[in-house]
Amino acid sequence: MKFRLIRTLAGVAAVAFAAQAGAQASAPATDWPQHPVRIVVPFQAGSATDLISRQLGAALATELGQPFVVEARPGAAAAIGSASVARSAPDGYTLLMGGPAAVVTNRFLQKRLAYNPDAFALVSMVAYTPNILLANPQQPFKTLPEMVAYARANPGKLTYASFGTGTTSHMAGEMLKSIAGIDILHVPYKGAGEAIPALLSGQVSMYFDTIMTGLPQVKSGSLLALGMSNSQRSALAPNIPTIAEQGYAGYDIAPWYGLVAPEGTPAPILDKLNRAVNKVLADPALRGKLAEAGAEPRGGSREEFAAFIKAEIPRTKQLIDQAGITPQ
Repeated sequence: MKFRLIRTLAGVAAVAFAAQAGAQASAPATDWPQHPVRIVVPFQAGSATDLISRQLGAALATELGQPFVVEARPGAAAAIGSASVARSAPDGYTLLMGGPAAVVTNRFLQKRLAYNPDAFALVSMVAYTPNILLANPQQPFKTLPEMVAYARANPGKLTYASFGTGTTSHMAGEMLKSIAGIDILHVPYKGAGEAIPALLSGQVSMYFDTIMTGLPQVKSGSLLALGMSNSQRSALAPNIPTIAEQGYAGYDIAPWYGLVAPEGTPAPILDKLNRAVNKVLADPALRGKLAEAGAEPRGGSREEFAAFIKAEIPRTKQLIDQAGITPQ
């Protein structure tokens, strides 16, 4: 009798212990965050990715009650920072501000990628920075249709700069070549600090730049704006038409930014973070700060983010193949 009682009590204790353990295991998902969250930026401090991450992190800290600390881990075209997040614990306390390089392009550019770009848990799109096609005013054209007509009559004569081989700026040129049916030569630079002087001096004919550094040149009259690269006119420059609306349907490409987490991060954490991101992106104060960094808010569901990435992968591969880029 006593033995059966002890065995029963032991069984009850085991059940209670299991229930407590289960509750503790689920606590991080329901109570997250309980301590500071880290957002890894795979580019240098002061970059657009860094600025956007800091603005978003400050807003999320207010919304969720814990600090969101931004850590820059640049190198290897975003691969170093991306790999560090991929190896992190899937507990919601380490996030990556991903973009085209980290999540899409690197798989086609690097032979030995130290992480699996498909293994991230997607949280939310955050923003995008429209590219603007700039031209030297001394060129024999003033508009995009005039440029296309000149390029068709003079194949291989025009050049366009980008901020690096395989970047969104480069792919913007390849997309224009494909849709408009023109032959223009790519000249890669390390960024606007090199490309804009080359454009102003006439070393190159055009340059796909971010709106943040390109628009001041247009407003000053130093350079011409031939069109915006995204499918809708930018709120930052509503008078500049898109490339698509000027007769090149389907043209839509721009640097984008989105939060991702290590694979295996609990869905309740991802959902909670997605809701928080979308809430703060609706705040006029944050939208104004993003505009100062040349960015426009995006947001959306996790499913929409996944559909966007799924469509970007084959499209990017086609453009990279067209450019003749081989993995290094």
